Amino acid sequence: MDMLELIKATLALFAIVDPVGVIPIFLLATRGYTLMQSRSAARIAALTVLGVLTLFTFLGQPMLAVFGIRLASFSVAGGLLLLLLALSMVQARVSPQRQTEDEAVEAEEKDAVGVVPLGIPLLAGPGAITHMIVAAGAAKGEVLHQAALLIPVALVALSVWLSFRAAPTIARQLGKTGIHVVTRLMGLIIAAISIEMIASGLGTLFPGLLA
Repeated sequence: MDMLELIKATLALFAIVDPVGVIPIFLLATRGYTLMQSRSAARIAALTVLGVLTLFTFLGQPMLAVFGIRLASFSVAGGLLLLLLALSMVQARVSPQRQTEDEAVEAEEKDAVGVVPLGIPLLAGPGAITHMIVAAGAAKGEVLHQAALLIPVALVALSVWLSFRAAPTIARQLGKTGIHVVTRLMGLIIAAISIEMIASGLGTLFPGLLA
């Protein structure tokens, strides 16, 4: 896996996870926390992202094989899922795929919000998991290729930790409008990624379709 592919994978994963866009939810979920508790939640959320995405990087393909699902089919389904996520982000809304209203209410009542709902499903949600499974599937069993994908996962987990630690400052500097602008830009990138995934999957499933 060359450097350009790693950079593309990192940027795509960062856009999907969108740690900056989740900052308002992090601040709401940790309202009333001490500085130490807030930083602990940020660390737990980042570690959850690292653990979940690492797990699916290596086990995603075997899971598909168990259910007899071809990577191309999963790519089309995942692309549609990402497109729905992108449409919500372009409208600066939290997609129901990432957090439902019930989960939002529950988040306010929980002490440990770093794992659920911040880590899962807000950050390491269906979109991010799908992206990693498809990226790992392109390795075609090459362990080194899959291991290289841990670099984007680690960098994005680090970005989550840094974003959440600096959440009050970032929210104050960008404001709601600034965060919405970032979220919309990430949404546009994800929309383009989703179309590529759908086109690639359809091209494999129906070779003559795109000829």
